[in-house]
Order: sequence, then structure tokens, then C-alpha cells
Amino acid sequence: MSSVKTKVSFENTQIAFSYKSTGELKKAAWLFSLINQNWLVKIGTKLTPLFFYLKLPIKSVVRATIYKQFCGGESLKECAPAIERLAIHHVETILDYGVEAKETDDEFDKTAAEILKAISFARTIQHIPFVSVKVTGIAAFGLLEKLHRKEKLSDGELLAWNLVKGRMHRLCNAAHDAGIGIMIDAEETWIQDPVDELAMEMMKFYNKAKAIVYNTIQLYRIDRLNVLKSFFEEASENNFLLGVKLVRGAYMEKERRRAIEQNYPSPIQPNKEAADRDYNDAVNFCIDHLDKISCCIASHNEKSSMLAVNLVDEKGLPAAHPHLHFSQLYGMSDNITFNLAHAGYNVSKYLPYGPVKDVVPYLMRRAQENTSVAGQSSRELLLLKKELKTRSKN
Repeated sequence: MSSVKTKVSFENTQIAFSYKSTGELKKAAWLFSLINQNWLVKIGTKLTPLFFYLKLPIKSVVRATIYKQFCGGESLKECAPAIERLAIHHVETILDYGVEAKETDDEFDKTAAEILKAISFARTIQHIPFVSVKVTGIAAFGLLEKLHRKEKLSDGELLAWNLVKGRMHRLCNAAHDAGIGIMIDAEETWIQDPVDELAMEMMKFYNKAKAIVYNTIQLYRIDRLNVLKSFFEEASENNFLLGVKLVRGAYMEKERRRAIEQNYPSPIQPNKEAADRDYNDAVNFCIDHLDKISCCIASHNEKSSMLAVNLVDEKGLPAAHPHLHFSQLYGMSDNITFNLAHAGYNVSKYLPYGPVKDVVPYLMRRAQENTSVAGQSSRELLLLKKELKTRSKN
């Protein structure tokens, strides 16, 4: 475990983009300049899924642009070069099979089988500490809604839920045997409770000696800081490690719109300041309890990431503490990822993969996220241009 402390600066573009050629930087700058146009993103996010549905020949265009920027490939084998390239710079990889929104047991079993392949793949290749799991990839949305509402399940629904638990146990058991972590993604508020319950149930089984299972906490929700603390109390009482991934959240507009339509209080923070406050409080809480919490700070926010760095420094903890990990999405925030890795912190890129058509929903969220998060695409573009300017002088 390294105890070396190197000063971290998220302004260092030489370190941030050392793995990219000048041609790749120019292409990324061009892409983010397009994503920076809100009107273009709105049109693109509506037309791209439609074009795929109509079987229009756009796969090659999508693959060469937004897919290449944010995804590793259509298969695990195609992801290998990106994984190896990141590893050269001490950046690890979180594998995410990006297929979602399925509805049949055959589809759920197929998704589970793909995740098992990812775990086996991670076991044979170094630098893959986690594999991501989306419960809506292995369980019906309607079933999760009914469970969230605490409604009585029919015999068929009870069987379906037991099948979901069986799939999750197979995944967690395989991950446990491989020494790989399982990160369970957050979902919409109206199906999150059963996801939380499933995650905590798995932690009780598999997080005894080491954190294998991680649940995702969305701090743009007004209740999640308290939920995090309640999870910690439950883990402490039952003598298992709490695994958590801290994010701000991914469904803000959707959540607020549903709250208005169905006339209930919005579960989302009233403003960015409130979300930032709770996120930073969660970072503080987790780092205060690293003996019992294994935490992944999955953030594109420079202030929150630096807060964690400063807390680690203040407490005299090693940069590569086994219970502290940082992560950013592949194709975004390289200034955070690579500068943290250069300073000796555990850091990874969240790398989606899968057939281009099936990963389109994920890609559309990335495009929307870059326009909805204040200044995100502008910040990416500014850093890319800064490095291009530096290289042009050399």
C-alpha cells in the first residue's frame, strides 16, 4: 500500500491527456463542442433511437463518434485495448454491460450470463476491481414497482422475485470467488427500495471479510444522506462491511416531472447547493468510517473529489487506502481521473460496453448529462483546448 503523497491538481492537462494522441484530442474537442449545443443534443437524443428503430444506416456514425468517446467496445474482447491503455497510467476499469430495459426471464438470464462473463474476464485480466450491475437488467420494472409500493405479490411474482435473488446470488458469489467487487446501480425513486433491500441482503452474505457488494447512493435525493447513515448502522449491527458508491444522480428531470404529474413532493434536492452539501457530507461520513465502510467516490465534481483528497491527507491515511476508490465515466473528466491516479489514489474509469444499438439509451443519458450539468461540456472543452494549445507550442 503506497503512502506516497503527491500534490493533486485538476488543472494539469499534460497528465490528464497523456494517454491521448493530438488527433484524439481534436476529435474529442469537436465532439464536446457539439454536445455543448443544447438544441443539437435535444434533436439527437430524440432522432437517434428512432433511426435505429427504423433500421436506418447510422450505426457506423454513432460508433465512430459518441460511442467511441464513452464506450469500450461491443464485446469484452473489444474492451481489452482500452483497459490496457488505462492501466499503463495506473487507472483501473469498472466493466458495465450497458444493455438495459429488458422484460422477460430469458432476457434477464442472458444479461446475468453476460455479467458472469465479465466477472470471469476480470479474473483473468488485472486492473478490473469492479463489475457494474443494473437490477432492471435482471428484474422486471413492474415487479420492482410493486415491491416498492409494499403490495402483496402473486405466486408468480414471488417466484419471479426469487429468480431475481437467485441471479444476484450467482453474480455476487462469482464475484466473491474472483475477488471482484459488484457495484449495484441506483434506479428511479419509485423502484429503489427493493434494490436497496436486495443490495443489503447481498452485503450480509458476501461483505464479511472484504467489501464485495456496493450499493449506489444518489445524493441529489433529499433523503439519501440519512439513508446512508441508516445503512451504516445496519451494517455495524450485523457485523459486515458497508459498500457504497456515492453519486449525485442520473434521473433529475425525470423525477421532477413525475412528481409534478402525480402531485407528490419532489424527492430531488431543491438546488445544486443542497445536492453538493449532502454529497460532501456523505464523503466526510464515509472517510470518517473507513474502517467499516468501503467507499467509491464516483464524481465529476472537482471540489468533492478534492475534498476527499484533503480529508485523506488530514487524517494521515494512505492515498491507496483499500476502502477508498474514485471513479469517473470513460470519456469524461480525465483531469480528475488521471491526476488522482498519478498521485497514487485508487481510481477507475466506468467503462460501458455492448452492441451499439443496445447501448444507445446510455449514450443519450451521457449527452443529456453533459448539457444538464452546469458547464460540464464547456469544462471538458476548455481543458481539451488548453492541452491542444500547449502541444502546439512544443
